[in-house]
Amino acid sequence: MEQSTLIIIPLLVGYVLDLIFGDPRKLPHPIVGFGNSISYLSKSLNKGNSRLIKGAIMCLFLVSSVFAFFYLISHFLLELNEYTYLIFTSTFVFYGLANKSLLQEGTEVFHHLNSMGLEAGRKRLSWIVGRDTSNLSEQEIRLAVFETLSENLSDGVVAPLFYYAIGGVPGMMCYKMINTMDSMIGYKNEKYILFGRFAARLDDVANFVPARITALLMVLVSFNYRAFTFLFKYGNAHTSPNAGYPESALAGILNCRFGGPHDYGGKSVDKPFIGENNRLLKNEEINTIKYINHAVCFVSIFLIIACYLPWKSLF
Repeated sequence: MEQSTLIIIPLLVGYVLDLIFGDPRKLPHPIVGFGNSISYLSKSLNKGNSRLIKGAIMCLFLVSSVFAFFYLISHFLLELNEYTYLIFTSTFVFYGLANKSLLQEGTEVFHHLNSMGLEAGRKRLSWIVGRDTSNLSEQEIRLAVFETLSENLSDGVVAPLFYYAIGGVPGMMCYKMINTMDSMIGYKNEKYILFGRFAARLDDVANFVPARITALLMVLVSFNYRAFTFLFKYGNAHTSPNAGYPESALAGILNCRFGGPHDYGGKSVDKPFIGENNRLLKNEEINTIKYINHAVCFVSIFLIIACYLPWKSLF
């Protein structure tokens, strides 16, 4: 098979599987294995002196191990049998994408909020955000869901696809390990301020290009000029070097305002406002988010395929 075929087929199969099934909760998932490895090493290393160096060494070890493992397995299977290779890579593209599951999680928050009340909505939201949800109003819950979905469109969809495009499944899985480390130890609290600092910075670097691509694609699929202007006005306003770009794009699309004070572990964090129209959000506006997510995912897949298609052979 041609190299382009070996890249395009797993991409399409993994994309379709994610559309149908989302994250397979009843099957073994590589991210669970990543999380277990991070947890085990963190317990052993995150104590005593030199925590910053220990955290950096752990990050480099885990990322390089993941790349080596998937590179060697992929190479071995390709030499053994191309069809076995396609099954393996398609499976891990499926595992690497999180579009359907992200939208399901956001929809579940709205379902709990509407059918079971404010307290149920707060509790369900706590599954997908790091902030304290115990005192949030309905409006604040909607804002939190929309902010999270815009950020995770980059982390869970565009970034994995970006690294698949440039590094195949080994690149995609390396990114997932980096992102998992950041979500587990990349906190500015007493426990992880030193040990998790390298993981947080590595995640910032890994997401720098994908976050901006995500924002531009959101503008493209929405045909919204206001969203484009928001990127320049609010993109660097966020405390994160990356999250502000997809959030700004979505705030422009919805003509709303994100940001403001949030509680994290009992500590109030004042995040800059993104947008100026502090209007009441409606539950049905999640349908706009669903369209944006699916459209951005589809366009990302299309662009990767366009890059790898052997155009010369078509003419």
